[in-house]
Amino acid sequence: MKVLMLSCNTGQGHNTAARAVMEAFEQRGVECELRDALAFSSELTSKVVSETYVRMANDAPGFFGKLYHASDLITNSYVKSPVYAANLTYARKLGKYIRENGFDAVITTHVFPAQALGHLSKHEHIDAKTYFIATDYTCHPFTDEVVADRYFIAHADLIGEYVSRGLPRERLCPTGIPVFRKFIEHVSKEEARERLGIGPEAKVFLIMTGSMGFGETIPTVETIMKGGSEKSLIYIMTGRNEEMKQEIDRLSEKDPRVIAVPFTTEVPLYMSAADVLMTKPGGLTTTEAAALNIPLVLSAPIPGCETANANFFEEKRMAVCVRDAEAAAHAAMWLAADEDKSVRMTAAQARIVNAEAARDICDIVMGDQEQQR
Repeated sequence: MKVLMLSCNTGQGHNTAARAVMEAFEQRGVECELRDALAFSSELTSKVVSETYVRMANDAPGFFGKLYHASDLITNSYVKSPVYAANLTYARKLGKYIRENGFDAVITTHVFPAQALGHLSKHEHIDAKTYFIATDYTCHPFTDEVVADRYFIAHADLIGEYVSRGLPRERLCPTGIPVFRKFIEHVSKEEARERLGIGPEAKVFLIMTGSMGFGETIPTVETIMKGGSEKSLIYIMTGRNEEMKQEIDRLSEKDPRVIAVPFTTEVPLYMSAADVLMTKPGGLTTTEAAALNIPLVLSAPIPGCETANANFFEEKRMAVCVRDAEAAAHAAMWLAADEDKSVRMTAAQARIVNAEAARDICDIVMGDQEQQR
């Protein structure tokens, strides 16, 4: 069996989900390859589209949200969207690559290549089965233009939303969003703290800025600095954002409770050590946190899919959602001090989020291949 994973660089969540599924396939000895779908058009196209998307979401979230909701008006049963037309420009080249390399299954974690695959399935001959993985707790715009053999979605409670958008109920598989094994086979809080050199008595606040930045980080940190106890520790994951790291380092010079964490492969370890995680409500980050059972405060959602993620987690009592930096800090301090609330929240996460989604997706895809033989 040979699998092609397709993603895009419009935020790292799509790539992370694809790699999590690859990990699960490779553990079973299945040959798997990951490609940037937009690069089939050209590397320049991929770069321009991805950078424009990220810049718009980060710098003009209000405008981004209007475009997100307006997309529902662009497409209908008879007329395809400009987004669909754009993704057809590389469809033939993608189809040739699939045929020449003998892939049995093609799985995409982004709606762009999913549209191209749907066109290929209907209008050109490809033998490979096609699959779409949703990476948020909602039905993305333009998903109704996707034609796939199966659609892997975040939760069974979202089936009605997908059906209302025209997706076939019998092809919807509520597996959950796939995460790496390291978010499932994690260490205890005590061991994580020992490995990071954090004392057991500390109240640990972890702030994740995400691949597209987190504009309210500094005000959130300053509010916790003022209201937190002497035993508070505030870790800020700055990733590769050197400017943000320098800002955090300046705060750390004034108050050693504030600690910048540049890019690291030990994210699950820091999450496991935390009493509370504060983050934007990206689909992958929230799922990873829920897999680790970490109390969550969600804020500053990008209008659209992140708003839907926040609403889903709040409705299921898996997180506290707030509007601004000061509220995020106060909610985190309250949650860290309320053990009963934290326990109820993490119990809801364990009950509602399927941490083994990557495994289950592999089972279904491999089962389909067995039935074809």
